[in-house]
Amino acid sequence: MSNIIKMGVTDLSFHRVTASIIRHVLQDMGFEVERIYSPHQENFLKLKSGEIDMLASAWLPSSHGIYQADVETAAPLLELGLHYQPYALWGVPDYVPADTVSAVSDLLKPEVIRQMNKDIQGINPGAGITRFSIQMMESYGLSQAGYQFHTGTEEDCFTAFERAVEKKEWLVVPLWKPQFLHHKFVIREIVEPKGLLGIVDKAILLLRQDRSAAFTQSQLERLDTLRFSNEIIAKLDYQVCREGHPLDLVTRTWLDQHPAS
Repeated sequence: MSNIIKMGVTDLSFHRVTASIIRHVLQDMGFEVERIYSPHQENFLKLKSGEIDMLASAWLPSSHGIYQADVETAAPLLELGLHYQPYALWGVPDYVPADTVSAVSDLLKPEVIRQMNKDIQGINPGAGITRFSIQMMESYGLSQAGYQFHTGTEEDCFTAFERAVEKKEWLVVPLWKPQFLHHKFVIREIVEPKGLLGIVDKAILLLRQDRSAAFTQSQLERLDTLRFSNEIIAKLDYQVCREGHPLDLVTRTWLDQHPAS
């Protein structure tokens, strides 16, 4: 079997961080790894077609379960590891009073409507948080109250939040954990009782079962024992995205310091 592994990576910063750690682990096993960066849904199509061998990381079952099910109509998959436990959220900066805004429904209070930035800046259309947020806009009547949800790049979302914080402006950010903003800012999650944001997912490595023969049993077991956390990924993500350190150096350093992860 070829020792070249084609790894799909969802083209967002925290996914790049996680995939970089896994790449080091695979290289240490003797594999050559080619990373292929694509948006969420496109990655699963590539996994289905066999264009990639594995995907780091899939969020299951809430965010990416529908995509996984489609892949498995053509190719059974192995689920390996527990990279972290992600979940979607809507949050506000900690200077927004908790007794005024603690739940999504509070966004409809007249005094909140007057003060809150009505533009809710999201990321790309295929992301789970985007699908969930669009449902929330409709379910809570937020559009009728003057709020607008925008898709865009991850940097659109993050810089909108950072700029608002600089001005102490009230805003809502559709986010998730892990993400580097949590490493620097205190972002208070607001309650969403309807369950539209999904549940806490498991971020895992998906490997096409027909490609598993390239690995020994001990190598598969190693991949399955990989354990990170929301906090670890957020910290490394911050070092890359806001401190400007090289991605693969950041993750290599971390892995060398935590060889049992």
